[in-house]
Amino acid sequence: MEVLYEDNHIIIVYKEAGEIVQGDKTGDEPLSEIVKQWIKEKHQKPGNVFLGVVHRLDRPVAGLVVFAKTSKALTRLNNMFRNGEIHKTYWAIVTRPPFEPEATLTDWLVRNERQNKSYAYNHQVPTSKKSILHYKVINQSDRYTLLEINLMTGRHHQIRCQLSNMDCPIKGDLKYGAPRSNLDGSICLLSHRVEFIHPVSKEKICIESPLPKDNLWQTIGKF
Repeated sequence: MEVLYEDNHIIIVYKEAGEIVQGDKTGDEPLSEIVKQWIKEKHQKPGNVFLGVVHRLDRPVAGLVVFAKTSKALTRLNNMFRNGEIHKTYWAIVTRPPFEPEATLTDWLVRNERQNKSYAYNHQVPTSKKSILHYKVINQSDRYTLLEINLMTGRHHQIRCQLSNMDCPIKGDLKYGAPRSNLDGSICLLSHRVEFIHPVSKEKICIESPLPKDNLWQTIGKF
C-alpha cells in the first residue's frame, strides 16, 4: 500500500491488483484494515480508528482508492459520488484497437449476481441500467492499445463489460473475453486519476496513480 494523499478528513492510497478494498467471503485482509492500522501507527491513535469506504475497485484492478477518515467526510463524499462530483479517470490496456479512436459508448447493462458478471444490450431490457462512458486512444504498441476512460455512470463491471461489448476486451480479463489471463491474476485496468473539491476545505484535489510495475504498463503507460 502506498499513501498518495492524507489530511484530517481524507486518505487516498494506491491499491495493488489482487487486494480487496473491503472484507469478503475469502477472509483475506482487506485494504481498509491495512489503512486503519497504518493510521493508528503513524498518528499513535488509541482505540479504534474510523475509516469509511466510499467506493470500491474490483479485486484484479489497481489504482486509486479514496477513504474517509471522519464521519463528516464520509457523508459528504458519499453524496459527491452519488451526484457525479468526483471525477475518476481510468486507463485500460485492450487487446484490440477500437474502430474509432475516440467515442462515447451507451449500453444497457444487466447484472447477473450469481455469475458476478454484467451483460450489455444495445436497447433497454428488463432490469437493465443505462450505462455511458467516454474513451479515447492515448497510446499504442504493436499488440496493445491504451485507452483513457471517463465514466458518466457507475455500474457493476461497467468498463470491463462495455469495452468487451465493442470487441476490445481488457488484457487479462478472461471473464469478459480476453484470450488469456495475466500471470498475476490482474486485469490491465487502472484507476489512474481522481479529481474533486475537498468536502471540508473546498480546495481542489487532483491525484494521479503510479503505474503498475508490470513491464507492459511501464512501457505503454509512459509517453
